[in-house]
Amino acid sequence: MTFRPITTVVVDYGGVLTNPLIETFAAFARAVDVALPELQEAFARAARRHGSSPMADLETARCTETEMVERVLAELPGGRTYADLLGDEPFGEVWFRARTVNERLVRFLRELRQSGYRTALLTNNVKEWGPRWRAQLPVDELFDAVVDSSEEGVRKPDPLIYRRLLERLPATAHECLFLDDLDENCQAASDLGMLAVHFTTTDEAVDQIVALLRSRGGAYGRSLV
Repeated sequence: MTFRPITTVVVDYGGVLTNPLIETFAAFARAVDVALPELQEAFARAARRHGSSPMADLETARCTETEMVERVLAELPGGRTYADLLGDEPFGEVWFRARTVNERLVRFLRELRQSGYRTALLTNNVKEWGPRWRAQLPVDELFDAVVDSSEEGVRKPDPLIYRRLLERLPATAHECLFLDDLDENCQAASDLGMLAVHFTTTDEAVDQIVALLRSRGGAYGRSLV
């Protein structure tokens, strides 16, 4: 079988270009003085009540940060108010205190670009968080295209958001390698013809990507960062 060379590496943001999401979630729970299992169950109950995940609706701009928090508060015992939970701070302000950048992967993306690859970001993200996450990353330097669920009104793993990314790239699905920390997002990319890598650790991801690029006859030849 003949494979097309990979020309474009597409990455996720949360949990890939940042520390793991569970770390951020756990730190947020500590900051608002709610036990992590209790907070997770409140999110689950809110999803059942409203027919969709609070975070999914936030990431597609179907609700605001404040509305999302109110949905979760309604599922927590004790009748806590927004002010009880967060004072006068936005949810994202507290959430981002525990969000750190995966600097090694950022360096690796720079190296890929120096070797001639295109890079793109496909992220399930939040409208209100745009200034925060963009301040963490040199977005214009790192990516040829950015597709954000909160701007598109659709999120991974819906195939539509992958197709929108491909419309903005001079590449077909078979020329793209996709990196994400969620199996369902990787499967959706594979179904469209992308070569998907499930992110677990940065070391493993870098090794897998380099091996796959070289196996496809790519230009990558520099030493690992």
